[in-house]
Amino acid sequence: MRYDGLEVLVIGMARSGVAVAELLHDLGARVTINDAKPEDQLGDDVRRLRDKGIRVVGGGHPPELIHENVDLMVKNPVVKYSAAPVELALSRGIPIVTEVEIAYQATKAPIIGITGSNGKTTTTALTGLMLENSHVSSMVAGNIGIAMSKAVRDWTPGQWIVDELSSFQLLGIQTFRTRIAAILNIYPAHLDYHGTMDEYMDAKWRIFENQTSDDFAVLNADQPQLWERRGELRSTVLGFSVKQPLSQGAFVRGDRLMVRIGEEERDITAIGDIALPGMQNLENALAATVLSLLAGCHVEGIRKSLREFTGVEHRLEFVKIVDGATYVNDSKATNMQAAATALKSYDHPIIWIAGGQDRGAGHDFAELVPLISERVKAVVAIGEAASKVCDAASEAGISRVLRVVSMDEAVCAAHSYASKGDIVLLSPACASWDMFTRFEERGRMFKEAVHRL
Repeated sequence: MRYDGLEVLVIGMARSGVAVAELLHDLGARVTINDAKPEDQLGDDVRRLRDKGIRVVGGGHPPELIHENVDLMVKNPVVKYSAAPVELALSRGIPIVTEVEIAYQATKAPIIGITGSNGKTTTTALTGLMLENSHVSSMVAGNIGIAMSKAVRDWTPGQWIVDELSSFQLLGIQTFRTRIAAILNIYPAHLDYHGTMDEYMDAKWRIFENQTSDDFAVLNADQPQLWERRGELRSTVLGFSVKQPLSQGAFVRGDRLMVRIGEEERDITAIGDIALPGMQNLENALAATVLSLLAGCHVEGIRKSLREFTGVEHRLEFVKIVDGATYVNDSKATNMQAAATALKSYDHPIIWIAGGQDRGAGHDFAELVPLISERVKAVVAIGEAASKVCDAASEAGISRVLRVVSMDEAVCAAHSYASKGDIVLLSPACASWDMFTRFEERGRMFKEAVHRL
């Protein structure tokens, strides 16, 4: 699509919003970028954008920005379609897309797209490392690394873009095509945004929407809600499974990670040699292995990556040992399943810091009660959902339960409960937006508080 002379309104000045505004400007569009925050809270981006000739409007969403001459709206993925400026644009017939659609239209790069409720950051980073260790040219983009609109400006021919994608982003695509794509899993999440599990699933499924018979889809064969839909796809489907052998895809045989693609079966590595702990990370390793082989990686590069990769920031991230207790930052665990995975990852007693924004995904914590009872010795509750965390802890028979109002208090309380050999685990099971701008800020504040002990 040509953007010369088009008037485009970008809603949201987060990283992806700034990147897409600059990309659209370079493509010849007349760009206005708008954010609810006052301009004095938007940082140095304001001056840089204005120096380029991009109009910046902060402090709210004036309805006069959405007029008959606007050709396109690019909205921040987390802005709901029910938000006033979006509803006004829809009522006036203005097309609305997300940043990844614009980025795709501006590039010829082949894309490996990765989505899912849990594990997509880890799988994206691990896939990128496998490509690097196999000397396959690539860059990692999307919700991890740089915004895709920045990546396509830096792209050189022959490079893959490995793109972590959210359901919010995928709702706003039109022509966006992944050459290789995976849905890792589906669990209740973001239901305040999507409304129902079916709508959430359909948003994730759009990652395959524009694939052809030349492309590849990778699905979790252990989740029937995903695997049973594979017949809908035009692309070639492969699976990954920790429970069963597969005719095409990655699976576990005994203590070995195996892959079968076409007629060739390959023994990748021993499960015990995978550096990342836990069943969820075994699934992530299986998925990344399939994706990487399809992109041209060799077994040695994949094997080396599996043995070296120890995780990403804010996902079961080791922080520090204090007085014999190990502090772990799992701030990216924004739903129940992610927190359950974290609780299952450790054999030592856990002091669990949990809570945050209740986003309508069934945050009664009831499903975690058996795990809490089995693995947790003390609970520190924070945020809007703190009372629900406390209720679950009481139901699980935990006597040491404390509700606090800040991350510093949470870490100090956890420290008072911890003994040598314990795990102090921040794994909130909730979004961060009640107390923090993003889960990254929550994780950084946790780590800073730990280092102050």
